[in-house]
Amino acid sequence: MKLTNYDIIRRPVVTEKSMASMTDKKYTFIVDIHANKSQIKRAVEDVFGVKVADVKTIKTLGKTKRVGVHIGKRADQKKAIVKLTEESKSIEFFEGMQ
Repeated sequence: MKLTNYDIIRRPVVTEKSMASMTDKKYTFIVDIHANKSQIKRAVEDVFGVKVADVKTIKTLGKTKRVGVHIGKRADQKKAIVKLTEESKSIEFFEGMQ
């Protein structure tokens, strides 16, 4: 299965911690579970037109949930923290959220 740039980046993470790290030019995204760091770097650079310095990834396992007698599991997720270079412009998508 070939992943496009828009398949790799699922959605941004909007939390207090991720908003605070934006001052250091660090942006957090939920990404495809099968994407590696080089694919994530290329996707962010192509979609947002910025220069990426570093990518850190975190894989989280989905919680087990229960409704009555039925037991299910949430999907596993992969989070990517993308640090931009000093001379790179910021991502406009996050500008109005601060």
